[in-house]
Amino acid sequence: MNKTFYTFEKSRNGETVPLINLPDGKTQVVHSLIDPKREAQRLISTITEETGFIIFLGLGGGFYPEAALELTNARVIVIDFNKNGIEELLKSKDYSKLLENSRFNLLVDPSFEEIKNFIIEQYKPALHDGIKTIPLRTRVDYDKDLFEKTAEIIQEAIEIVSGDYSAQAFFGIRWFSNIIRNVKNIDLVKNQEKNSILLSSSPEEAAIVAAGPSLDQQLPLLKKAKEKGVFIICCDTALGVLLHNGIEPDIIVSIDCQFISYYHFIGCDFNNKQRGIPLLLDIASPPLLFGLSQSPVFFSSAHPLALYISGNFKSLMRLDTSGANVTYTCLSLAKLMGINNITLYGADFSYVGSRSYARGTYINPYFSKKQNRLSPLEAQMSVFLYRSPFLLSENGKNKNYYETHSLRFYRKKLEEKASIMITMKQNTKITCAPGQGAPINIQRIINNARYTEIEKKEQIINKKYSNGRDFLEQYKKDIAIMPAVQNQSSFTEKEKLIYTTLLPLAAAIKKRNIKLKQNELMEEVKNFSISKIEKILNC
Repeated sequence: MNKTFYTFEKSRNGETVPLINLPDGKTQVVHSLIDPKREAQRLISTITEETGFIIFLGLGGGFYPEAALELTNARVIVIDFNKNGIEELLKSKDYSKLLENSRFNLLVDPSFEEIKNFIIEQYKPALHDGIKTIPLRTRVDYDKDLFEKTAEIIQEAIEIVSGDYSAQAFFGIRWFSNIIRNVKNIDLVKNQEKNSILLSSSPEEAAIVAAGPSLDQQLPLLKKAKEKGVFIICCDTALGVLLHNGIEPDIIVSIDCQFISYYHFIGCDFNNKQRGIPLLLDIASPPLLFGLSQSPVFFSSAHPLALYISGNFKSLMRLDTSGANVTYTCLSLAKLMGINNITLYGADFSYVGSRSYARGTYINPYFSKKQNRLSPLEAQMSVFLYRSPFLLSENGKNKNYYETHSLRFYRKKLEEKASIMITMKQNTKITCAPGQGAPINIQRIINNARYTEIEKKEQIINKKYSNGRDFLEQYKKDIAIMPAVQNQSSFTEKEKLIYTTLLPLAAAIKKRNIKLKQNELMEEVKNFSISKIEKILNC
């Protein structure tokens, strides 16, 4: 006869309390045998009001999550393992108070990947504020290694969400404003879908050109590559360098939502002589950039509003911008185009010889224009260079380049993507032209996991708008009739999509006023977004 995981006793006040059956034949009680409900309420009462997302490790008698649902407005998650043990618990008493609550989720025997993805998808800092993990101590101690690894995975997920949230809080308003302006610009793009298809052609070889200082010494190699017919994918930052040196790229990629992107195109004859070069723009790019090319093409990042537009109004190419730098996105484009032989130029991800960029980029003219007697060019360049602390060398050796936390993050993300690309497709070759910056380590992944392909054209879900104005009019109406956030469980699929499109904006508005509660925040978001859309429609 199979041994059960739990036995059960009644507490002094009549509650069913589980006890874990230990290997030596003894049992260990999971909750108080006096008053387990009161014990749980005391614990939950110590949780601050700002904690809106609570994860319990272990279900037990369900007293902790029940108290959390009763005493807080938080989302409550329970993670537990051993489905046979969970079945015993569910047969021992009525758990309907938990299972029927729309704020409750029970994850039984989830993989670590499932746990990570669940936290990333469900935890929204702008709405939930703080997050807290609470172990059911007796249950956790029984499977200590398993739950310790679970806690590590939860922390990894929180760090990813926090990084995304920081970006949303900083750029959320600008993203939203740029996207809704560019919705009207899409109407002016001739054959947006056709251009996207043309970009899916497959040159045999590509050069991805970034604007690091090493590009200066790599230009002769790049010119030879151009003469051989290598397809040149140019980061917007490097455009001035190439054009000043007589190298015309085959396509330019821009992802930054900030106005500073405009300066990459100033003073390099792009406006007058090179307007035929396709300019690939994130739909969250500054609308001003759209008019700089005769061949602009919008693409979608993972921003939920961009994806909603692609699925409901105008089909957009999907590119991966999660590396947070344009070189990474250029690599995503090369992958989408099916290019298997790729060389990186100017990809230093570091400051080389106290220089941040190659000669011919925007930075010198930009600071020259801003300089005055109190703030000369050299001082501004120094402030730019030393605005973030430098990191120690990874191998402890002396080096002639300097890294910051952001630059190293960009490099690591690119290394990860490139390594996945050469692992998943054996004939893919990605190399770096000889340079002086931080070495880029690209190698095949031995433990070949399954990776999601995210570079794709989004399929039209319900294309029913003939122009951007009609789309924005309906989007505004959909925002206006959004139900209260507490009623998320009754949201229709469309309401869920609309709600999701507003979350990055919510993060930015929350940053402006951290005291806003969930309902107040979403009301502010609705009012702000409707006002912005009306302003665009009235232009």
